[in-house]
Amino acid sequence: MKRSLIRRKLGRVDREIDKAIAKAEVAGAVVLARMPRDGEIVEHASVRGFAALRPERVPMTPETIFDLASLTKPLATATAILWLIHDGAVTLDDPVSKHLPAFSERDKDAVTLRHLLTHSSGLKPWRAFHELLLDKERKTGERLIGTPAAREFVIDRVLRSGLVHEPGSAAVYGDLDFIALGALVEAVSHRDLAVFCRERIFDPFGMRDTFFVPLLDGARLPEPLRRRIAATENCPWRERILWGEVHDPNAWIMGGIAGHAGLFSSAVDLMTFAQSIVDVWHGRSDALPRDLLRRFTERQGIPPDSDWALGWDTPTQGASSSGRHFSARSIGHLGFTGTSLWIDLERELIVVMLTNRLHQVAKKSRFELRPAVHDLIVEAFESG
Repeated sequence: MKRSLIRRKLGRVDREIDKAIAKAEVAGAVVLARMPRDGEIVEHASVRGFAALRPERVPMTPETIFDLASLTKPLATATAILWLIHDGAVTLDDPVSKHLPAFSERDKDAVTLRHLLTHSSGLKPWRAFHELLLDKERKTGERLIGTPAAREFVIDRVLRSGLVHEPGSAAVYGDLDFIALGALVEAVSHRDLAVFCRERIFDPFGMRDTFFVPLLDGARLPEPLRRRIAATENCPWRERILWGEVHDPNAWIMGGIAGHAGLFSSAVDLMTFAQSIVDVWHGRSDALPRDLLRRFTERQGIPPDSDWALGWDTPTQGASSSGRHFSARSIGHLGFTGTSLWIDLERELIVVMLTNRLHQVAKKSRFELRPAVHDLIVEAFESG
């Protein structure tokens, strides 16, 4: 009886997504959810709509790969920092300038790795570096986009930039903190960020469809792989639909590999990652160092009213994309392309929600689909 009631209520999840597709708020979605209940694992999967509508219609599948956008921050960069701490190569309270000497310019010696991970460093949240380089290309005729020189230009500008507030006095979400962290991972490990993450995170976790997409001098992904990827925006300045290349403009000019964006993955891989996090947190796995993982999932209180853990967000009371039912011991993150991952660590509740909300949408949306879907899933799982 309970199982049939849960299944019936979970049908509302599909209907909610279908309504968003009908209103052209999303082209499609893949949602995976899981939670233990009464000694069993209750699961749900929704696969709706299309991975691409133009230049051709490609149905969404459970294996569709998405541009994760800012989910890159916790999955790749913050987890890489966790490993460097475990290795004894860095500490959370190291000054960033200890590992990236250029960061010492303009009175930033007080900024630590902890500040970067909690968006409280004082760096500007975002800058349109892509516009600077595109303008330079137009004026000089020199090819810059996606080159090592472009990547170094962006990193150098971030490291040498000034602060807009005192470190620790405010938490302002943005990308520059994680561009700096990505550069720090490379400087300390002496490895490309994508290589480090593949060797220390994706391969050990069994994440076979998780990767960065380098520009590689304009080379395209193999066609069978590209067609598995959900298309994103019809980009006005790139003058094409983005399909198999990173949406984020600064990650794109940096060659597709950056600490703030650039990662692609599937719902199955994100569920694998999230389940590993839960298992480590509960002491059932040693895929990550447990004490460090627990520290990374705790709110840091920098400043005291901030909801940020280390690279992870936590639910904001009454205003969270996780909806109304995730506990205070939850972590999660969003991606601008329409992706999200929320994990209730205590209840072992996981919801992976991947959409291509930027692809051929009819209008800008507040994207209230996220909290609605999360609420419907939790209410169904806990019914009966």
